[in-house]
Amino acid sequence: MKKIVVLISGNGSNLQAIIDACDQKKINGTLSAVFSNKASAYGLTRASEAGIPAFSLDPKSFESREAFDNALMEQIDAYQPDVVVLAGYMRILSPAFVSHYLGKMINIHPSLLPKYPGLHTHRQVLENGDKEHGTSVHFVTEQLDGGPVILQAKVPVFDGDDEEIITARVQVQEHAIYPLVINWFLSERLVMHSNHAWLDGQRLPAHGYAGDE
Repeated sequence: MKKIVVLISGNGSNLQAIIDACDQKKINGTLSAVFSNKASAYGLTRASEAGIPAFSLDPKSFESREAFDNALMEQIDAYQPDVVVLAGYMRILSPAFVSHYLGKMINIHPSLLPKYPGLHTHRQVLENGDKEHGTSVHFVTEQLDGGPVILQAKVPVFDGDDEEIITARVQVQEHAIYPLVINWFLSERLVMHSNHAWLDGQRLPAHGYAGDE
């Protein structure tokens, strides 16, 4: 069985979607461990309640970002993961960390990349009067939220929406598409090659897979 390691920083709603998908056999793999940079992250409780080893590392205990990432890599590698999944992990990764897992680390970002990399995406959508928003699953590279896009899901933005409403609407889509992409990867349908995402031997366009699955 292929192994998944998930990194979180907070509530862990996408982690829960992955846990549920594994339980329902929608992901051809098993969750081996969950790591967080915050001991208070509720996602650690979700993992523990599901019987998944859950760990926190305090960045303040390390002299540098590189030292923290090196310690995290050592702990992750003990589980020999086939894929490393970022699910609301709110730390910028060191180049060495990205390089170590290049091609087998994926992230989900709450915007239609390349629009709105970084933080506060829902707020930016509202401030700019966008009528469409969404979420993107992508391979992780050294460019922040800039790796090859694998799959996006779009949601409408309505008059009167606030950040809480938009967040909930986007998360419904996130919980659907992230397990799907993880399963593509673990089923060896999805790879990163020459800084592009490829699915079933076909290079995906800039905005990711555009068909119906």
